[in-house]
Amino acid sequence: MTQKFPDGFLWGTATAAHQVEGGNTASDLWLMEMMKDSLFAEPSGDACDHYHLYPSDIALLKALGFGVYRFSIEWARVEPEEGFFSQAALDHYRRMIAACLANGIVPMVTFHHFTAPLWFTRDGGWEDAKSVDRFARYCERAGQALGDLIAYACTINEANIPIMVTMIREAVGVAGSGRREAALAEAARLCGGLPGRFAPYLSGNGHATAPNLIAAHRKSYEVLKPLVRGDVGITLSLNEFQAEPGGEGLRDMADHAINGQFLESLKGDDFIGVQTYTRVRFTKDGVRPPRDGVELTQMNYEFYPEALEACIRQAATVSHCPVIVTENGIGTEDDSRRIEYTRRALQGCLRAIADGIDLRGYIHWSMLDNFEWLEGYRPKFGLIEVDRATQLRNPKPSAYWLGGVARRNEI
Repeated sequence: MTQKFPDGFLWGTATAAHQVEGGNTASDLWLMEMMKDSLFAEPSGDACDHYHLYPSDIALLKALGFGVYRFSIEWARVEPEEGFFSQAALDHYRRMIAACLANGIVPMVTFHHFTAPLWFTRDGGWEDAKSVDRFARYCERAGQALGDLIAYACTINEANIPIMVTMIREAVGVAGSGRREAALAEAARLCGGLPGRFAPYLSGNGHATAPNLIAAHRKSYEVLKPLVRGDVGITLSLNEFQAEPGGEGLRDMADHAINGQFLESLKGDDFIGVQTYTRVRFTKDGVRPPRDGVELTQMNYEFYPEALEACIRQAATVSHCPVIVTENGIGTEDDSRRIEYTRRALQGCLRAIADGIDLRGYIHWSMLDNFEWLEGYRPKFGLIEVDRATQLRNPKPSAYWLGGVARRNEI
């Protein structure tokens, strides 16, 4: 049976600058990837060379049938030293946005996607209250240069993920924390920072960063709103939190700290970007790992596409904002499972729409097989395979399948 999506529904796919561009040498993570005892499986290096190959990549998206491209501009390129804004970098991203428009692709631009300039992280990162004004200043300068071309602006990608990562670390105890602390101390030494001040987005103290990230979004929203020709919002990493008998208290505590306090701060925003991959189940003793025999992805997440529907409903109910799915996908070598995962996730989208949820689009993660942070290039999230020796692109069956869904606006 065919199932139609509303007219004007947004169909797209996404990348993040550091994961695909290559050569992001002024960023905090470049330093950490290149360290002798790195926490990363491998360095990002040249990545997918999207910095140079974006024209053909965007044209390929159009040919496959997609109408939206969500990508990030790299703060470390735009402001490689505090107060110095690179006009060359801003011109590059303006050409990139213009290439989207020339191909009939709607540009959805994220201003911060995990990486930051090395100077920012060396001086406390998001744990320091100065981060709010520093980020707003960057957004203002970038918004002045690019905003007239931007259809959708996402201020911060997954602003709640630092506290999520911190709470996971606390829940599993101190295993591995010594190596992490040693790596942060060594990174601080290498860049001339003070011990205890080097605070990367994904490795710092999420309890300290949460209020600053909420405040930074609010301030950057106000800065960008008059500069961007389209809508402004934020994206959050939302898992479906479930409780087995006795686990309700832990679930509710985690839900408020990781999801609720951020969703509640968004009332009045133009949209909320929902980014969902799986569910998390709580017992009275903590998080329950997936049961034996349950299908897992390459990230060891439970294969559970139904989580997306629950997270869309929660985001809409708590934030009172229109919803766009800005990330959803699966790390797998088996592309048939990517199609099955996406099909079931989209059926959940249709159920939410049928119940009156204002869901405006679905942006798949990701366009390319890319650098997956600590895991390196092993996990395959892309609709398009990349031969990193030659940088040749090869669309997978899932790319043609989802592009066809986008063209027809139905499954």
